[in-house]
Amino acid sequence: MEGNQRFVESSRLHPNQDADHRASLAPGQTPFAVLFGCSDSRLAAEIIFDRGLGDLFVVRTAGQVTGSEVLGSIEYGVAVLGTPLVVVLGHDSCGAVVAARKAVVEGSNPPGYLRDIVERVTPSVLAANAEGENDVDDIVDVHIRRTSELLVERSSLLADEIAAGRCAVAGLSYRLADGTVRLVSSHGPLQSNAA
Repeated sequence: MEGNQRFVESSRLHPNQDADHRASLAPGQTPFAVLFGCSDSRLAAEIIFDRGLGDLFVVRTAGQVTGSEVLGSIEYGVAVLGTPLVVVLGHDSCGAVVAARKAVVEGSNPPGYLRDIVERVTPSVLAANAEGENDVDDIVDVHIRRTSELLVERSSLLADEIAAGRCAVAGLSYRLADGTVRLVSSHGPLQSNAA
């Protein structure tokens, strides 16, 4: 969160981005967070959190939709790399949420594999509607919460690490216009230096 504040204030430190640090990482990595976020080109994790090489283990899909590849990548970060924090990063005006909302309202789906993305976001749209939320950005928050919950429900490894106090999951929402992030949900013990 401190790195994001530096990014917002244009006082970035650009840590861990020099040749010496790059060379020190060649034998292995020890990132402090797994960041699972949307593929949107405006959400470059190392930039918006003012981090560098080896700090974040990044997994990205459109609309931060999960599948076995995503779960395996997150489990690798937690179990093999010993990363104590998983961040689920969504953002306002998310195209995948807009498309899923449109599919629910109009009853139409996009062609090809875009349909798969929309179908994976649709339960979040329906849950938001059930809560009386219809605004895209409110639906994004519901989707971030549901994605975080889904990770914990589907990955017994992640659930066990959270239960043991060795890992936490934080759902964050990024605002495109001002660059800020805010906490939407959490599971497990969040430490002050996380994210």
